[in-house]
Amino acid sequence: MRKLQDWLADYWVVGAGFMAAALIAITPVLPLSLPVFLIFLHSPFYMAHQVEEHTHDRFRKFVNENVFAGRDALSVASVLVINLPCVWGINLLALYAAYAWGPAWGLVAPYVMLVNAFAHLATSVRLRKYNPGLVTGIILFLPLSLFTIWTVGWTGGVFPHLAGAALAVLFHVAMIAAAAARYRSLAAKS
Repeated sequence: MRKLQDWLADYWVVGAGFMAAALIAITPVLPLSLPVFLIFLHSPFYMAHQVEEHTHDRFRKFVNENVFAGRDALSVASVLVINLPCVWGINLLALYAAYAWGPAWGLVAPYVMLVNAFAHLATSVRLRKYNPGLVTGIILFLPLSLFTIWTVGWTGGVFPHLAGAALAVLFHVAMIAAAAARYRSLAAKS
């Protein structure tokens, strides 16, 4: 299992870059309505963000150094779980839900993206410096997520918006809580 983790840690960001390019390359032939198409775009845009954020393990190192006093609170395994099955999985499930039941049921994707962009902005303001992922958070995440939410509108009522926003916040809180718990555990051992 350790060999798989090491291999993924070495190559997943490169794979994300290639997958983002491939997904963007097929967009002209996708027969999707505009709202579902926008939800589809969350996957390649997120992958482009992950390239900025995680190339050379920059985000994990930044967070551990600047938020967790140099401790390895955000582990390599956590980064892999957060980004591969969770982020990619959320975006894929959102796309299928939007396609099957209507665009409103895919709103978790833009809300996750929007919360992530605000987290990058808040971190940058708080620390008064760039953090890996900030640029794509501003130039990709904010416009796409807000335009998607606006385009979908209230076609499914208020519940899909509330559910998408709540799941996005819970996802980010869970990530922070896991890293904070690991930080406390590491601090207690030293």
